[in-house]
Amino acid sequence: MAATAAARGSVWEIQQRDVVAAGLADADAGAFVAALRSTVAAAAASGGPDAVWEAVAAAGALQPEHPHALHQLVYYSVYAGWDRAARGPPPYWFPSQIDTKQTNLGRLMEAHGPRLLGSSYKDPVSSFHLFHKFSVEHQEVYWSMVLKEISIKFQQEPKSILDTSDKSKKGGTWLQGAVLNIAECCLLPWPSQNRTDDSTAIVWRDEGLDNHPVNRMSLKELRNQVITVATALDTMFQKGDRIAIDMPMTCTAVIIYLAIVLGGFVVVSIADSFAPQEIGTRMSVSKAKAIFTQDFIIRGGKKVPLYSRVVQGTSSKAVVIPATGGFLGVSLRNGDMSWKDFLSCAAGRSSIYPTIYQSSDALTNILFSSGTTGEPKAIPWSQLSPIRCTCDTWAHLDIQPQDIFCWPTNLGWVMGPILLYSCFLSGATLALYHGSPLGRGFCKFVQDAGVTILGSVPSLVKSWKAGNFTEGLDWTKIRVLSTTGEASDIDDDLWLSSRASYKPIIECCGGTELASSYIQGSLLRSQAFGAFSGASMSTGFVILDEQGTPYPDDVPCAGEVGLFPLYFGATDQLLNADNNKVYFDGMPIYNGRQLRRHGDIIQRTVGGYYIVQGRADDTMNLGGIKTSSVEIERICNRADESLLETAAVSIKPAGGGPEQLAILAVLKDRSPPCDANVLKSKFQRAIQKNLNPLFKVSYVKIVPEFPRTASNKLLRRVLRDQLSKELSNRSKL
Repeated sequence: MAATAAARGSVWEIQQRDVVAAGLADADAGAFVAALRSTVAAAAASGGPDAVWEAVAAAGALQPEHPHALHQLVYYSVYAGWDRAARGPPPYWFPSQIDTKQTNLGRLMEAHGPRLLGSSYKDPVSSFHLFHKFSVEHQEVYWSMVLKEISIKFQQEPKSILDTSDKSKKGGTWLQGAVLNIAECCLLPWPSQNRTDDSTAIVWRDEGLDNHPVNRMSLKELRNQVITVATALDTMFQKGDRIAIDMPMTCTAVIIYLAIVLGGFVVVSIADSFAPQEIGTRMSVSKAKAIFTQDFIIRGGKKVPLYSRVVQGTSSKAVVIPATGGFLGVSLRNGDMSWKDFLSCAAGRSSIYPTIYQSSDALTNILFSSGTTGEPKAIPWSQLSPIRCTCDTWAHLDIQPQDIFCWPTNLGWVMGPILLYSCFLSGATLALYHGSPLGRGFCKFVQDAGVTILGSVPSLVKSWKAGNFTEGLDWTKIRVLSTTGEASDIDDDLWLSSRASYKPIIECCGGTELASSYIQGSLLRSQAFGAFSGASMSTGFVILDEQGTPYPDDVPCAGEVGLFPLYFGATDQLLNADNNKVYFDGMPIYNGRQLRRHGDIIQRTVGGYYIVQGRADDTMNLGGIKTSSVEIERICNRADESLLETAAVSIKPAGGGPEQLAILAVLKDRSPPCDANVLKSKFQRAIQKNLNPLFKVSYVKIVPEFPRTASNKLLRRVLRDQLSKELSNRSKL
């Protein structure tokens, strides 16, 4: 439909029959077309396609319940004549001068902008670029202001915000001398956030109970349960011991996480999807003394064994929580404990907990990279890391005390701790769905819980869209959407935003070792589908050419990103690798400091947007021209209606010669059979028209699914290796 709509041309040409063909009832089509034309005429009189789309989206003629084909028809027709090469990605969401002053960052700028920027300060929208630049060049000032906006209680105030005297710490020394317990900060009432003991801390629902009321836990109930678990931990472990969590992100998992940190222990985060060998590796690398897990995982109505994988992976003591009910569905090996028996260790002890206070750089959590850049790295989080991720969420997703924040994830991945801390340090409510987020049950929970900020990954959005799982549901309480993990598809983003009456999607891209995103959207800038509107607050970076020379800041370009090294919350060590070797060695010097490596290839477009084109090892050389897998996939994904997703890789011929372009395709469920040669022709035409006429598609293969990391990132290198082997064997035959 996307290609068909775009081919029709101008929005002026949309007829009643087109609207009916897009799925709107014949009885409603006439009024819709009349309202659309009236809105378009008024906007076009004083502006271009972007002004027209802004007016159309604001007018409300396009409703969330309308067929996606209708949204496609209007959006692609409005922007049919838009020249991306000359103007950059077309914006779909526009900041309001009035509303932006009520955002967190807007309020901060209104309060301090005139003092910090002088007469250059105008308002949050027009002065955003200047304020961001100030936050990079004067990090001490920026962080001293933002730290007051979240619930951080220091037992000893920091002597300084940033100290750069220790040259061995290329990222700087932050909050030197500060003493606190970051978990305690999550559990205290906070007057400025209107957070009391009776405030709702968590809302949740179990899969299969979709018509039951949403469950609620107050801040006082959460704190009491955390203290109970921390008290039980004290009977079994020494302060500083490392204790793993390998289970879905349930209320119980969140309680365990906070209890470990509150008690002065260290969380070892292990994703619940790992095989026994991967569990064992992470337990060994982290030197974990014990592991909290479940007997089973309930997903899509199925019971998936988890405890049995833990038993195969490690001999460390396991505390096992029942997935449903109060009784375990497995027999325990000698030395392991049931959750009930573990909690009994706290019986009869004081309800007042002696919190362990530590320095700001004390270790609280060991996380592992997803492995897209080789062997997973053991990444230590200090108490600075939660502060960094919360402040970024505060600034970019505009999380506020009245918000209900939901993001399907796991404590084994960086988004789990980010979600937890972002809610509890900002006074928002954490929303958890105990089950699979892929289907209608989760989508209904979003409605019933009154979610106001919804995060996702692109593959989740693709699943919701393909199954039409939001049909009949009301997502209009959502005010901010967000996505991370992989490149977003423009049409999937169009679908997602339209479900919430065209709310902004804040794209985020970062890393576990950064405790944050280095580029992401902002409510103070216009947003474009599948693009980032700039660097995160206080973050600076340059884009490097092939010789390692930075491009000028205002020039459209593409290359490897180099981060400014002074980065609040970024790790300065790895447990199983050399931090300097991984992140700094070989990077150029910029303004007297060595840049930090991240590994992304990014494009800066006309208009100042950014598009992540994949990892440095996802680039390919086609006929002497460098391009990225993501760039090709964006085009191929829209080449045929039957496609769910595509993956582009380059193959080096066995006998030598130039790299050849291969495209693998996954079809939608219930799609009619599709011929690979037909797809090849469609891919070729789309690439020649929209990217480069010199690029030739050499091979197309239809596959049932793509290999992915446990955090759902596409493993193109695995596809590349498999395809190279297959083609090599074929050539031998």
